[in-house]
Amino acid sequence: MSALRFCANISWLFTELPDFPQRMRAAAAAGFRAVEAAWLYDADPQELRRAKEDTGLEVVLINTPPGDVTAGELGLAAVPGREEDFQRGLQQAIEYARILDCKRIHLMAGRVPSNGAALGEMESVFVRNLGHAAELLAKEGMTGLIEPINTRLTDPRYFLSSPHHAADILKKVAKENIKLQMDVFHWQIMDGNLTQNMQRYLPLLGHVQVAQVPDRNEPDSDGEVNYRYVFSTLERLGYRGYVGCEYKPRGNTREGLGWLEDYWTPSSK
Repeated sequence: MSALRFCANISWLFTELPDFPQRMRAAAAAGFRAVEAAWLYDADPQELRRAKEDTGLEVVLINTPPGDVTAGELGLAAVPGREEDFQRGLQQAIEYARILDCKRIHLMAGRVPSNGAALGEMESVFVRNLGHAAELLAKEGMTGLIEPINTRLTDPRYFLSSPHHAADILKKVAKENIKLQMDVFHWQIMDGNLTQNMQRYLPLLGHVQVAQVPDRNEPDSDGEVNYRYVFSTLERLGYRGYVGCEYKPRGNTREGLGWLEDYWTPSSK
């Protein structure tokens, strides 16, 4: 079994610091060798690149732009009528990823519109957009990811909410560089059955994220998920990707990293 590789999600961690380059430096100082983020688009990409080069960090993952957040949008890949906006956002994400040498982009599906768009139509739009994205990303040597987000605690209108639906979408897209993003927090809330789902969907996985359930805090906080077991299962199954730390620290980020320092000690760090 090989040790897992962890990356700090700097949209969630080190938010004691006001900007992303500072958070990158803090993540490196805490022992991380890689970071991920949701939306970096308010930051100067060249400043991000300088922070990356100064620290030696790998930038593992970014998201496509959310769309019009004032209108309640959270991604556009499955939203009918927003295909051109999705493509523009994808191009922006690719430009940032190219500057940061980031090889993974989360292609956010989006919310079911309040006008009640038909789910079948949304799925068709999603599959077409993912197919187009796969071609563009392949030219850059990049991978696109789709992530189920739970509709019980986090986002009741998000289109893609279960690993099973995501796997069905991936089968229809049938592109090797479009993969599944497993956020244990969302999967536990929507389906549970983590052992079987990890075993079943391991061949589709391109990225993993972790947070405790139900409060989305550090993996060693009180909650439903035994992360010691989850990590050992991922190791046993031979998962080779990154594990993103996408959680809400209960206090100071650095002080809450004892769980990860325990994992790194003594031979994995």
